[in-house]
Amino acid sequence: MPTLSPSAQKIQDLLVSLGFNYTVIEHAESTRTAQEAADRAGCELGQIVKSLIFRGKVSGKPILVLTSGANRVDEKRISGYAGESISRADADFVRAITGFAIGGVPPIGHVEKMETYLDEDLQGYLVIWAAAGTPNAIFELTPTDLQKMTGGKIVQVK
Repeated sequence: MPTLSPSAQKIQDLLVSLGFNYTVIEHAESTRTAQEAADRAGCELGQIVKSLIFRGKVSGKPILVLTSGANRVDEKRISGYAGESISRADADFVRAITGFAIGGVPPIGHVEKMETYLDEDLQGYLVIWAAAGTPNAIFELTPTDLQKMTGGKIVQVK
């Protein structure tokens, strides 16, 4: 098995420590976008988990939305769940809160714990794929395990 980059290895180690038997795969090609990730994984766009970071406009708190690659997040709906208006976080905030760059943000292993919402549409798949710390690393998992590992609330996001 090839050696993983440090960020991808961090996610592999975390998966093992959490008791999950999933394998991080690092590709030579990009998995930065949901479509690129779906192409690498050989799956439907909807099976890709996009990790999107938002920021509360009043509190400044980070909010993680794990959405299906086929969906666009309704920010008004997420604002309702969060109890305040939100905005998309900038790259510096994302890196500071998660420890990862946009395009490789995994659903776990973040610097800070944050309020997390899971797209109910992900529940319609037997397997899904999520980023694993770099813009070319992904891992396959089940929607049930995604919920277990993140503690996220399953909601409608689109």
